[in-house]
Amino acid sequence: MNIRAIVSRHRVLLGVGIALGLVGTATTLAQPLLIGELIEAVALDESLVWPIALIAGLFVADAFLGATHFYLIGRAGENIVLDMRTTLTGRLLHSKVQEFHRLEHGDVFTRTVADTSLARIALSSSVAQLVTSSFMVVGCVVAMAWIDWRLLLITFVCLGVASTGALMLARAVRAAAVTNREDTSNFGSALARILSSLTTVKASRAEDREAELVHVVAKDACASGIKVTKISAMLMPSMNVGTQVSLAVVIAWGMARTATGDLPVEDLTAFIMYLFYLVSPLVMLFMSLGELQQGRAAIDRVKELAEIGQENDPADTAAARAMYVGDGYPGAAVEFNQVTFGYSPEAGPALNEVSFGLPATGVTAIVGPSGAGKTTLFQLIERFYTPDQGVVRVAGRPTTHWPLEQLRARIGLVEQDSPLLRGTLRENLTYASPDASYERIATALQMAHLSDVVAGLPHGLDTELGEGGVGLSGGQRQRLAIARALLTQPEVLLLDEATSHLDSDSEAALRQAITTIGRSCQVLTIAHRISTVRDADMIIVLENGSIRAWGDHDYLMASDETYHRLATHQLSASMVSAPAEVPG
Repeated sequence: MNIRAIVSRHRVLLGVGIALGLVGTATTLAQPLLIGELIEAVALDESLVWPIALIAGLFVADAFLGATHFYLIGRAGENIVLDMRTTLTGRLLHSKVQEFHRLEHGDVFTRTVADTSLARIALSSSVAQLVTSSFMVVGCVVAMAWIDWRLLLITFVCLGVASTGALMLARAVRAAAVTNREDTSNFGSALARILSSLTTVKASRAEDREAELVHVVAKDACASGIKVTKISAMLMPSMNVGTQVSLAVVIAWGMARTATGDLPVEDLTAFIMYLFYLVSPLVMLFMSLGELQQGRAAIDRVKELAEIGQENDPADTAAARAMYVGDGYPGAAVEFNQVTFGYSPEAGPALNEVSFGLPATGVTAIVGPSGAGKTTLFQLIERFYTPDQGVVRVAGRPTTHWPLEQLRARIGLVEQDSPLLRGTLRENLTYASPDASYERIATALQMAHLSDVVAGLPHGLDTELGEGGVGLSGGQRQRLAIARALLTQPEVLLLDEATSHLDSDSEAALRQAITTIGRSCQVLTIAHRISTVRDADMIIVLENGSIRAWGDHDYLMASDETYHRLATHQLSASMVSAPAEVPG
């Protein structure tokens, strides 16, 4: 994320806001001089109308300019936050799956929401405050030097000591702020972990234990936050001490000089007013430095998250396209050619030299023990990951040669946990096909055996679903995910344990639907029920990341020991209960 480019897009608004702030500061600087002129006019018994009118005009102008300055800087800051959040969200949505899964989701939320808000302060209000406060300080110093440089020298000595301490405190604020942002992210991650599994926590009677764990990280965030507050709280008192001492010295020495006639009373009055005017911007200057340090810590965290690798990275795409392609299978919908892939070097390959080709239509079942690499096949077809060696083709073209949007438009995916989003049933159903016609929606619902379910809901397709699809049963959520995939009219339909949450009647009906769908596209299903496996046109047996055997049910029962063991276990289980699942 290019922070400079984001700020640059709003430089006009920032510039106008800062310019108005500087003009407002200039009107403030003129006020003590006019007050001095007013005192002199009183002493000379001159008319006070114009001095008072001019001073009142300056006060009104100062108020108007200050309010406009505050509004423009605030608006620019909010626009900067909008751009940062939009850019960051876009990069997260287009990030590489393997890199996103390494992140703590609570930390991602904290950086995207809280840290961008802190970055706004550093990039807008703090910068503007630094500019205007610096101008005010310089203007006050110049005016005070013009009035009486000896009084200014004494003021400098008193304030200089306090300013040195304030600078040291500002540096300490940044270090403490970095720690606090990390502790806050840890708290967000801990909270997200338990809230995402709340029913499991309750069923395990772990509420008190989890609350204690969250309390520990919350205490760390509290302690580091108190440290930031403590250091920040010392900034203003350190400046106030210097101001109060210098004010006492200036008044005492100035009055003594006024009594002897060495210093006119109007000059002493103006000098004291400038000293008062100097204190607030000087304090704000150091407060802004502290805020800027906190904002820099937040900016660093946002930039670090924005550096997450992107799926459409040109360098990665070029490297993937340069890999060995080899010859394809004519007319195949999905092909794997000598594909080897591992999630990490330490874990070893999840798939090892896998090769097969599937026709444009039909139903193919993938079976095998847990950890055999079944879901990994789907991850590579969708190009959530790319092979370490070999090539995966869809519609005769390597997946790395397809634009991602076009590739995934050809593929329908039903995941194992059937994730749904908060919103209406219609929004979830048409999520991948927002422009689907009523006829297509009705057909998809009928094929997934959801028509009666929708008809029985109080608001039909416009029924609101809770987080994760709360409001539907597990089987209904799974059928809705299947209908969503069917609505895209895919060329390849991937079903990851699509019947695992269905009762026997729904599962039998869905098997018939899958057979029908298989006449128009290739259906590739990870099957854990023998009934689904037995109806498939082709069965691929995976074990330890390699293809052990393939064929139809009768052939594999007679020729492959692993399939025979899995199928026999399944058949024996189905005699005493509802259809069970093949281990894996």
